[in-house]
Amino acid sequence: MITTAELIKKYGNPTENGSPYLTKLALPYPMILSWDKTKTVKTITCHKLVTENFKKVFGDLLAEYGLPKIQQLGIDRYGGCFNYRKMRGGSDYSRHSWGVAIDLDPERNLLKESKKTARFARPEYKPMIDIFYRHGFLSLGVEKDYDWMHFEIGN
Repeated sequence: MITTAELIKKYGNPTENGSPYLTKLALPYPMILSWDKTKTVKTITCHKLVTENFKKVFGDLLAEYGLPKIQQLGIDRYGGCFNYRKMRGGSDYSRHSWGVAIDLDPERNLLKESKKTARFARPEYKPMIDIFYRHGFLSLGVEKDYDWMHFEIGN
């Protein structure tokens, strides 16, 4: 996993407004805002150096599953990308502070949930996890068996 020092060296220091490193990425399919299901997410704000990684992930997810299956599995439930903050319970910056991490379906993949109950640990999500890894991201669920909603750039 990438350290904070490595993040700063490659992606710069995180800033509250994300300037100058953030960009908007148009998604190939609509996502639903996890905490307000009446709102559709059509773009995400992410670090400009991982835009292509995210674009490939979402394109491959659509090709692998198709939109109806993505919606059925909750892969379209958006929990956030850029969010300038400290890690929960820690003093270090969250990977979201750089816009190099994304949370998906947080309501059904809770922060401290293990593979015993997290949805993303189920076999039907293995192709999704493989797609994230193929494009340079890691799953905290796979790597540490908690925070299965969270995918972050690995280098």
